[in-house]
Amino acid sequence: PTSAQVSVVPQPGRFRYTLDNDVLTMEQRQFYEDNGYLLIKKLVSDEDIERFRKEFVRICKKEAKIPGAMIMKNEALRSQYGQSEEVVNKVQDFQEDKELFRYCTLPEVLKYVECFTGPNIMAMHTMLINKLPDSDKQTFLHPMHQDLHYFPFRPADLIVCSWTAMERADQDNGCLVVQPGTHRSPLKPHDYPKWEGKTNKLFHGLLEEDKSPKVHLVMEKGDTVFFHPLLIHGSGINKTPGFRKSISCHFASSECYYIDVKNTTQEHLEKELVEIVHKRYNTTSVELRDIWSFRARLVQGERINL
Repeated sequence: PTSAQVSVVPQPGRFRYTLDNDVLTMEQRQFYEDNGYLLIKKLVSDEDIERFRKEFVRICKKEAKIPGAMIMKNEALRSQYGQSEEVVNKVQDFQEDKELFRYCTLPEVLKYVECFTGPNIMAMHTMLINKLPDSDKQTFLHPMHQDLHYFPFRPADLIVCSWTAMERADQDNGCLVVQPGTHRSPLKPHDYPKWEGKTNKLFHGLLEEDKSPKVHLVMEKGDTVFFHPLLIHGSGINKTPGFRKSISCHFASSECYYIDVKNTTQEHLEKELVEIVHKRYNTTSVELRDIWSFRARLVQGERINL
């Protein structure tokens, strides 16, 4: 079927989390249904990854400035290295950077995204992560979490993350760790971990550990994993002297809708984010949905709600 014929309404029956089309095999669909993620090997070309890497270096050197982007750095290293690849560990919200935003528009990526969201696709949240070599403080460990904790839009089943390894990712350099099947769990309470030295801004984690088995996703350059926003996942520390880069985007159907997070487990996140935006842009009144509306970009089809 063509894009226009793909229904965004989940079909009753065998598959809840994937839509009917001719991209995924039955085995792939069943794997995502059961596990909440799907790994596609060598999806993004070496040439594209090299272009993203070069743009990241330009951003580190301040040769490229991105309006609205959040450049996260290890402040402890700034005096030693200035702002460089050795210091910048994340570029978040790169939707205004023409070169990096190309990732969100790659046909080979969108072909798979459409299997989860349907034809009207919004890019909601973009990140290029440069996992720096870490110390015993485990500064760049991201605790196990569910991405839906950050999102004030639903339904969850029409949201998917595309995460591409820009070089080999394994247990040594802090690859993704997932807990298969946890996408069928509800959204759980999150907050900052209680351990000393692990309080990166907005790196919230589950308040109660989930005992499900963990799988380390070993990925080669260009491999891409698609996963559900309720899948519990995180990443370990980088024990190597090199960097572990990845580029990602959370996509959602434009038919998703915003929700009010007041009196929910997400309420304290809204307060924290609004405070950050107040300080940064000196705004008078802003809500969580306003922040996300600003980030959102249509990449395919028609913009409906988001």
